[in-house]
Amino acid sequence: MCSAHATVRGLLGEIVARTGNGRDIIVDMEAGLEHLSRGTGKHVSRIIAVVEPYFRSLETGRRVKELAQELGVGNVVGLANKVRDEDDRRAIQQFCAAHGLPLVGEIPYDSTLAEAERAGLPPIDSSPAGPAVAAIRDLADTLVAEKGLH
Repeated sequence: MCSAHATVRGLLGEIVARTGNGRDIIVDMEAGLEHLSRGTGKHVSRIIAVVEPYFRSLETGRRVKELAQELGVGNVVGLANKVRDEDDRRAIQQFCAAHGLPLVGEIPYDSTLAEAERAGLPPIDSSPAGPAVAAIRDLADTLVAEKGLH
């Protein structure tokens, strides 16, 4: 196992062991499957697979669910990203429903995100009222409400 993955897996395991379930830890893993195939996410309680309205992305989301379940992570949900129109929304919803991947939210396509990236700014600073930032705020509210923290 690559030392970086082993380190992250060990760190997550240690945090969970020391804090139990009383703490939420959000880890943004790189896109793809390597972190799961190497067991990096072994100690997490939930995985949010970000999927875009493209076959390869949707297939990766399906594989994320499979690999997460092999690691013992049963709570795997999808997050629709870069949704441009009703066709994108429908494609993601149908694929995820067919593969048992419930959707927790949707982030619309927002060109201001690319502008923020080029400027080296976080989207929340570059376009705080933009549609993607608003959707991310809504997602955060949804996740917090699920935990009963409101």
